[in-house]
Amino acid sequence: MSKDLLLEIGLEEMPARFVTQSMKQLGEKVSTYLTELNIEFGEVHTFSTPRRLAVIVKNVSEAQADIDEEAKGPAKKIAQTEDGEWSKAAAGFAKGQGMTTDDIYFKEIKGIEYAHVKKFIKGQETAALLSGLEHVILALTFGKNMRWGSSDIRYVRPIKWVTALFGQNVIPFSVADVQTGTETAGHRFLGERASIQEASAYVDTLKQQFVIADPTERRDMILAGLKQLEQKNNWMIPVDESLLEEVNNLVEYPTALSGSFNEEFLALPEEVLITSMKEHQRYFPVKKADGTLLPHFITIRNGNSHAIDKVSRGNEKVLRARLADADFFYKEDQKTPIADSLQKLEKIVYHEKIGTLSEKVTRIRRITANIAELMTETNEIKLLADRTAEICKFDLVTQMVYEFPELQGIMGEKYARQKGEKEEVAVAVNEHYMPRSADDSVPSTKTGALVSIADKLDTITACFAVGIIPTGSQDPYALRRQAAGIVQTMTRHNWNVTLSDIISSAIAEVLADNIGDKDAETLQAEISSFFALRVKHILQEKGIRYDIIDAVLTKTGTLSDMEETAVVLMNHKDDIDFKETMEALSRIVNISKKADGERDVNPALFQNDQETELYSEYVKLQSEWDKTAAADDRYQQLAVLKPAIERYFDNTMVMAEEETLKQNRLAVMQHLARIILEFAEVTAVLVK
Repeated sequence: MSKDLLLEIGLEEMPARFVTQSMKQLGEKVSTYLTELNIEFGEVHTFSTPRRLAVIVKNVSEAQADIDEEAKGPAKKIAQTEDGEWSKAAAGFAKGQGMTTDDIYFKEIKGIEYAHVKKFIKGQETAALLSGLEHVILALTFGKNMRWGSSDIRYVRPIKWVTALFGQNVIPFSVADVQTGTETAGHRFLGERASIQEASAYVDTLKQQFVIADPTERRDMILAGLKQLEQKNNWMIPVDESLLEEVNNLVEYPTALSGSFNEEFLALPEEVLITSMKEHQRYFPVKKADGTLLPHFITIRNGNSHAIDKVSRGNEKVLRARLADADFFYKEDQKTPIADSLQKLEKIVYHEKIGTLSEKVTRIRRITANIAELMTETNEIKLLADRTAEICKFDLVTQMVYEFPELQGIMGEKYARQKGEKEEVAVAVNEHYMPRSADDSVPSTKTGALVSIADKLDTITACFAVGIIPTGSQDPYALRRQAAGIVQTMTRHNWNVTLSDIISSAIAEVLADNIGDKDAETLQAEISSFFALRVKHILQEKGIRYDIIDAVLTKTGTLSDMEETAVVLMNHKDDIDFKETMEALSRIVNISKKADGERDVNPALFQNDQETELYSEYVKLQSEWDKTAAADDRYQQLAVLKPAIERYFDNTMVMAEEETLKQNRLAVMQHLARIILEFAEVTAVLVK
């Protein structure tokens, strides 16, 4: 026999960003709890609104499954004495299993007899075990927990009620002084408290109280409302998935409605209008079929259509005030020269141990110049990059960005263009913040890429210099994301410089400003290790095998070269001769480590044809190696060595007794290994 299980946690309104993940977490933890108790169950359905997290588990068995198992104990020679008496070990084993020595029998495993007992454990009634769901509730983790009132429990929001049913029976327990029961709360304004008689009635009971508990159903209602308004007014309503997710987690009974704003506000940049609507009011913008913005918006009401015109007018009034402020800020900002904005940066402290924003900008200029020099860029690019670096942060002190921080860079581009800056500079001012997130693209221009990397490098290097290093989930300055952005940008633009070189260029400028008390060598090691983890993560996302990633991470070449080599090794890993090739090359690398210094090779000391052959192959390889940078060509050049390497080791003892011969042979190994390791650390590649 089986019954359905319902668990609902009623809360004060949660932040929208926590709702979906918390709902999924509840479903997973309840499933894990039942599984660990050996209770059979069917489908698991999760529900959520801003005020509740719930799970319904179908067909939960009314009792644990009975356990009929065989327990293995000590070997017979330990379990029994020579005269056949039971030892203390045997008695302890039997007692630990709740049995006696009379229950022990022996069973042979791989030629050795071991003591065994069979035991039967009767499954307990499920109803008697479910009070442990209290611990499941308390085990939920949220992005931010707080202590509420006099309770010692830290939770996302105060727990107001807990509905817990197994079939039609209440599961008795309490959490934060809240006792379980059958009651749930309806919509805060349209509904009232209601009693859930059994789990299967949960969804319909809440609907009667104007609560749509299923987030998928709620989402479909929102989309249907948007579609209806689109068709009615011949509009196009672009749906931002992140906004849709947030709005869905802000309402329990969604109703879509439209509003309008004064057409004169359309003179503002589109980004300002959309940001005002989406980020501050959670409105959906409205466009024509050709993508032109219209003076209308869509909002989702947490309620029904009663007095919807009044609700629309109220939202229009709020948005009108927002847009009036934006219009004022926009006009005032245009009156301020860029030079005046740059002076204001001198008074803004970026970090007490790192300095002001103005000082940061000065370092960005120097790092940009260093990287441009490493890249051997043209004077034109150097001048454009320097001007971009000089003004890249000026929009941070504008009134528009102060009010709408999401527009940093975007407004910088628009204002720079309005104030007569070159188009390349204006675009790069915006691009230097890219990529802003994991899903964002990298800068498209050389100028934007240079300043973007210089800015991010300065932040990372300065933070490491003063001991601000990400640990666990703590990364307040988003250094991991910025490092990943640098790697992505360098790879996308196929930069012909190494990470090591640009890191060194940033360290020099940070230390020149006397930031922190670490030396250059320590910073180089710490930051290089930090970047290696980002490179590894990016290569993993591209499907590169972990051992091959380890093999290319030691390369001294560019990031593009590193990625290309990894792809080549992945492409060849299933070749018939890949295993033998890697083993042959690895043998060279491993034995080369026994050399105790650099030596030239003396061919006159060769004692067999195989030594001469391998050295000839090396000379040929050395002469051809630098003629191609293509990783696949280099792999093929190394693969050709395999037969000669195998014949060499079949006929030659490298570690010869005669010291002169040994050192000469080790010198050959050393010279070959240097080229092999320039390709990859082949010893890290796992072969079967």
